Amino acid sequence: MRPLLAFLARTRDGRRVGWVDAFSYLYLALGVFLMFGPVAWLVLSSFKSQADLVRFPPSLLPHAQETVTLAGFDQKLPLFRVTLPDGSEKTMAQLRRIGLRAEMVDPENPKDIVRVDIDQRREISRLHFEIDNYLTPLERFNFLTYFKNSVVVTVVATLLTLLVNSMAAFALSKYRFRGAKTFFVVMIGTLMIPITVVLVPVYLVVAKLGLINNLWGVILPGAATPTGVFLLRQYMLTIPDELIEAARMDAASEWRIYWRIMLPLSAPALAVLAIFSVVWRWNDFLWPLVVLSRSEVFTLQVGLNAFQGELNTQWHYLLAMTVVTLLPITAVFAFLQRYITTGIAATGMK
Repeated sequence: MRPLLAFLARTRDGRRVGWVDAFSYLYLALGVFLMFGPVAWLVLSSFKSQADLVRFPPSLLPHAQETVTLAGFDQKLPLFRVTLPDGSEKTMAQLRRIGLRAEMVDPENPKDIVRVDIDQRREISRLHFEIDNYLTPLERFNFLTYFKNSVVVTVVATLLTLLVNSMAAFALSKYRFRGAKTFFVVMIGTLMIPITVVLVPVYLVVAKLGLINNLWGVILPGAATPTGVFLLRQYMLTIPDELIEAARMDAASEWRIYWRIMLPLSAPALAVLAIFSVVWRWNDFLWPLVVLSRSEVFTLQVGLNAFQGELNTQWHYLLAMTVVTLLPITAVFAFLQRYITTGIAATGMK
């Protein structure tokens, strides 16, 4: 703890806090707020009840209204702080609300009903984390099946992406053949084509192959990405050609050169591409939604769509399950994030 405090208390000249230090800390604090504020809001909102989510004005922390059980009433009654005509305040339970009026009773004397304007009562609430937002969907929601499908799609697609893109990058960076630069420029040019333009042609190909409602129909179309080829090619260009020539003089085959020399030396770039691929595949929603229509092959992102109906959206369950789906991708990023800076800097992809 002491080293952390010493680090946070560092100043530019090592003695007093100047305007440069104040501006730097203000800038960093703003960046932290912009980056983590929405995530914190999402996590805290996932513990709110349906009524608390639509409360106005909204609150950052989850709250629940205090209730009381009275004799003669089957359900618990919500408690309010009511301002009486003489100006005094009293804690009362609400029986019902009729328009702009509410019928209230004193919990100590529930026989006397008092009618007040709704503006004269103030809700009594307390800090409360709604754990059922997580437990109920996990019982009713086919979470494990969707989670397994997402893991299969993410892992297999990432391995295929690394293999296919690294082989293409190896060919484009270390082989000299006619049209190599033209092929590379055309491939990079495909980055400007939005996925919505190629959605129908790709769907027709997948349907022709009989991969509709099959996880391979989600995995295969995105195995080769121009971004991945570009990233790996730029990194492989930095590997000396003398290593490859020396391997060929030792009678190493082209596959052996690729597998035993190029791939190990390209580990930082491969790690960066692996992180990108995991993020892309785990968060992918549009393409799985188009290809998959049977619930047993849904991925998590498509399964979350089940909480959204035509007339009503169960936001409290949707937010809670969204937090659950964020946990694996956060863990992957936390373990591999140290490769991102070195990998991106080495490939020139800024």
